[in-house]
Amino acid sequence: MAEAIVVQGLKKIYKGHLGDSVAAVDDLNFQVDQGEIFGFIGPNGAGKTTTIKMLLGLLFPSSGKITVLGKPAGDIEAKKRISYLPESPYFYEHMTGIEVLDFYCKLFKMDSASRKRRIGELLEQVGLTKDGSRSLRQYSKGMLQRIGIAQSLINEPDLLIYDEPTSGLDPIAHKDIQDLILSLKKQGKTVFVSSHQLTDIESVCDKVAIINRGQLVKLGTMQELLQIGRTVITLSGPKDGFADEVKPLAERVSVEGEFMRVYTETGENVNKVLDASRGKASLVSVVPQKQTLEDLFVEIVREGRK
Repeated sequence: MAEAIVVQGLKKIYKGHLGDSVAAVDDLNFQVDQGEIFGFIGPNGAGKTTTIKMLLGLLFPSSGKITVLGKPAGDIEAKKRISYLPESPYFYEHMTGIEVLDFYCKLFKMDSASRKRRIGELLEQVGLTKDGSRSLRQYSKGMLQRIGIAQSLINEPDLLIYDEPTSGLDPIAHKDIQDLILSLKKQGKTVFVSSHQLTDIESVCDKVAIINRGQLVKLGTMQELLQIGRTVITLSGPKDGFADEVKPLAERVSVEGEFMRVYTETGENVNKVLDASRGKASLVSVVPQKQTLEDLFVEIVREGRK
């Protein structure tokens, strides 16, 4: 599969007033395959925005190499096939949705008939057909995000870079934007998403990179990153003393009425608890619990602060 983005040994070092230096990005390596949704996450100050600016050719790296759609970052021909939606896109509020899209269509030198056709397609795609004639000051935050996505699609780009596309949205708008991003993948687009909304990243992304302090700390598919880490064993009618017997095998044991729940790491201890329960309690269920992306993210960031 061809790569949409290749980052090799990327560094960005800023010089301080006192002659010191800070590495905002430090030896970053990853690649994004064409046609996938790639999540790029990390705490504030991790180097996400700096990396995005270098991908777009707005900043030059101190060292390393970036290839975007087969061209060096910042290449004019590659830029024609890229769109970027910042966290807080700014539009003139007195303009209508149609006028905003028409303005940007003109920047791509589209003729009147082509502009009219494309604007209609885009408003339908983002669910704003009935609201295109309203001024943007009447738009909700979710509607502004939709018009931003519509604007980012004018040139039918192959690569879209979205920064916090669902930040501050209500649940319905949230779901609509998620569905829009998934629909872009079905069209063969590559979507690079940076967000603090980790449930969104987990829901839509094929692959995720986690960075901290400018360095890559985890990279992989959701299946690779989110392993099953704990199992909850529920038993009924445990005999006296059985809870104390299994405590050395468990993270936690709780007894509620006639039920006892044993929380243990998935693996050998699960079988040991089940073996110990024979004749001493009745098995109700064994439920593996999958780690969430938020669990993994918090674990990584906290470890990095030690």
